[in-house]
Amino acid sequence: MAPIVIDARAHLLGRLASVVAQELLAGNEVVIVRCEAINISGDFQVNKWKYLQFLRKRTNTNHKKGPFHFRAPSKIMFRTIRGMVPHKTSRGKAAMDHLKCFEGCPAPYDTVKRVVVPAALRTLRLKPHRKYCSLGRLSSEVGWKYADVVEKLEAKRCEKSAAFYESKKAKAAVVAKAAAAPEVAAISAQLATFGY
Repeated sequence: MAPIVIDARAHLLGRLASVVAQELLAGNEVVIVRCEAINISGDFQVNKWKYLQFLRKRTNTNHKKGPFHFRAPSKIMFRTIRGMVPHKTSRGKAAMDHLKCFEGCPAPYDTVKRVVVPAALRTLRLKPHRKYCSLGRLSSEVGWKYADVVEKLEAKRCEKSAAFYESKKAKAAVVAKAAAAPEVAAISAQLATFGY
C-alpha cells in the first residue's frame, strides 16, 4: 500500500501528531514533509522558553543516558508523535517503523500527491487573533543549523515544480484542442459505435 504523504506546512504540531498517531496505529504508512513549516500555537518567546526548560532536563548521574533533546524539526515532530503511541510495545514499535519525517520535500516525495489534514490546519483551528510561531524558527534558535540549506533546496524545488506545472498545462491545452477538432469528433463517434 502506498504511504500517505502529508504536507505539514501551516499545520499545528500537536493536532497533526494526534491524527498521524491514529493512522500509524491503524497500520498505515505515513510520510510527513516540510516539517520546518509546522506551526505551534502560542507566542514565540514563550515556546522558546518552554523548549529551553526542556533542554535542562537530563539524567543526574550520566547525561549520555538521556533524555535526548532533538533540535531538527523532523525529529521534534517524530518525538511528539512517539509520545502519543505506546512505543515500548511491539505494536507501537511496528507503528513507529511506518513513520518518516523530513525537512523540505526530498526526491521520492516531491513528485507524488501530498495531502493536508483539515483537523490540524492552523487557519481552521486557531482563532485569527491568536499568536503562533514556526517550528523551523524555534529549531534554529535552539541549535538546528540547516535552515538556510533547506530554504535553498525548497526554492529550487518550487522553481522546478512551477516549470513542470506550466508544461503540463500546455500539454493539456493541446490535447483539449485536438479532441475538439471536427475530424476527431467524427472518428470518436465511429469508435463509440464499436464500444470504445
